[in-house]
Amino acid sequence: MPLYCSQRHENPDSSRFCHLCGEKLQAPVTVGVYAGLLLGDRYRVVRELGHGGFGRTYLAEDQNRFNEPCVLKEFAPQVQGTYALQKAEELFEREAGILYKLQHPQIPRFRELFRAALPDRSRLFLVQDYVEGQTYRALLDTRKLQGQRFNEAEVTQLLLQILPILDYIHSLGVIHRDISPDNLILRSADWLPVLIDFGGVKQIAATVASQFLAQSVGNGVSSPTRLGKIGYAPDEQLQMGVASPHSDLYALAVTILVLLTGKEPPDLLDSYNMSWTWRQEVSLSPKLSAILDRMLAQRPSDRYQSVREVRHDLNRYDVPVYAPPAPAPVYPPPVQTTAATVAVGRPPAPPEAAVSNYTVAPPPAYAPPSRGNSFGFGKVLLLLLVMAGAATGGWWLSSNWLGDLADRTPSAPPNEQPVVVPNVEPPAVPELSQEEQNRKEALGDRRRNLGVDYQFFVRLVNQVFYAQHSELQNRQLSAGAEDADLRTQWDQTANQLLDQLENISPEARSEMGKYDRNDRDRWRGSVNKLNLSTRALYTLADAKFFQLFPDQQGQDFVNQPIGQVWHAIAADELKAVQEGTSLEKVQFAPGSFSQEVSGTLAPGKGKAFIAQLSQNQLIRLSLQADQKTLLSIYPPTSSQPPLLENSPETTWSGKLAQDGYYEFVVVSAATAPVTFQLNLAADNVISTPPSPVSPPPSPSPSPDSEPTPPAP
Repeated sequence: MPLYCSQRHENPDSSRFCHLCGEKLQAPVTVGVYAGLLLGDRYRVVRELGHGGFGRTYLAEDQNRFNEPCVLKEFAPQVQGTYALQKAEELFEREAGILYKLQHPQIPRFRELFRAALPDRSRLFLVQDYVEGQTYRALLDTRKLQGQRFNEAEVTQLLLQILPILDYIHSLGVIHRDISPDNLILRSADWLPVLIDFGGVKQIAATVASQFLAQSVGNGVSSPTRLGKIGYAPDEQLQMGVASPHSDLYALAVTILVLLTGKEPPDLLDSYNMSWTWRQEVSLSPKLSAILDRMLAQRPSDRYQSVREVRHDLNRYDVPVYAPPAPAPVYPPPVQTTAATVAVGRPPAPPEAAVSNYTVAPPPAYAPPSRGNSFGFGKVLLLLLVMAGAATGGWWLSSNWLGDLADRTPSAPPNEQPVVVPNVEPPAVPELSQEEQNRKEALGDRRRNLGVDYQFFVRLVNQVFYAQHSELQNRQLSAGAEDADLRTQWDQTANQLLDQLENISPEARSEMGKYDRNDRDRWRGSVNKLNLSTRALYTLADAKFFQLFPDQQGQDFVNQPIGQVWHAIAADELKAVQEGTSLEKVQFAPGSFSQEVSGTLAPGKGKAFIAQLSQNQLIRLSLQADQKTLLSIYPPTSSQPPLLENSPETTWSGKLAQDGYYEFVVVSAATAPVTFQLNLAADNVISTPPSPVSPPPSPSPSPDSEPTPPAP
């Protein structure tokens, strides 16, 4: 499983220091929790999300709710001894009832508390809803890379959306204590901010640990519970553990300043005079400035004492309100015969609506940050006019207009859903010749027959077309005769891509434009059940992908439109592995020290073989096949590098460093079917299958890093 620093940067499990910030990493302390593990006969672990002083947090799938994603938070307080831990857990269970009170649409819902028996001991887990989206820290980091920050209208809107949440939890006697950009998520489903990691585990766990420590020393007086981030929490909270509603308001104001300036609190505070210097970084309206100043007052008595006081002042003033474009839905799936086929974990896409019924009224929440020149209300209206036929449109025009839109919209990170404009095809352009209109109509019919999403396909063709015509510098093609040849080439590129997409199953094709990190997480759990890693799965997918798109060798394509094609191929390969057509277990016959397997591979196809082997065992592997056949050998855990990876080498021998399932993947880079023979020889072979009562072997962990295309 990956390691995380305190900033939640993900690192390979073999790392000693964070590759982004350089922080020294701590080795995992949670023994026995791994991807694919089933906890409580219900929750299957997908990956670790992070860790803190009170335990680790995991993404899991709820087997009783159609594999719906959820979050598991382990309670592991820093107390010494078995008795201390047992008592702390008893106190925690008694105190955890506070979480049941919190029923707010912008707070992850607490589901249950359960114990799970693991090899070392039983463990206590909290189950909460999983929120799909980006933290405001990630959104800010993206903007900083583009030389941008949040503006006054956006942070005002954020205040108006967060304050009701704080008013709600404060009314129940709960103080968040840890508001920061890291603990606010912009939810993908509705673009509303969601408050995470409040009160909940950290506050209760800290209180429990503090109370037990007081009991253990015999004075019965617990020390104050100190939580919060330095710079965000006020002094009285950090130094004395005193937290009140105005403490949360203080942290919220600091968060607003960080989003406005892109700088951290220490860079905005004069520590000598204990005064804020944010006015040197950003200019705000006098009225909003006054509100922030009062929220940030050094003396608690000078601050707003309640959320209602802040909201009263915000409502009194004519503060700017962010009027965003209409919310862009996720790529809608093709028409389904039953709602049960919608992928779990991805918000269902809204149904396609006629253009005339589409409303451009600003939603209650704001859209994700724009990139480069803003894509505002006017362009949304212009797009709808184009779609309605009020302006010239058509396949070629929409492709370039949308291509320009794609360049101005934030690209979806690995764990986010792509966002596009409504999936409505514009009418044909009357200025084009009848021959060209017929050509484009035939192209559209072919795409629809293949079940490929229109908006996704336009982006895909644009990516390939403009990569082939860099001299255009993404210039939009006109409807004039001067661009007729280029429009023909655009259509030819589209037809060639449809030829390539025919190699993918209809089920996988229909999902192109919607694949994201959640899918890869699910794939990891699925292949781990088969004692296979995603390294092997991705090797199989790469073979087919690079056979169709050889120019993508060595390119960073995963988060590009063409990366959706790779995902669709990977989905097909997963199905082939699960059905046993691309996966075979090598078992030695009694008294035999070698085993031979053979087969035939179509162009771009491959097959994975697994064999359970032992540490220090000597093996020899030989492959007899066409010279364009590539061989990969993966050890049981991703902490160990591949013994071979996409190598033309046909033999390997050596002593094994680990126990477990080794993976041998053979793929074809040939243009015609090839036959192969793979011979595996080993000493000290154990041919007798393990006893059913023995614990099952740990599945080969998959590499948790994002899939990266191999170098050419």
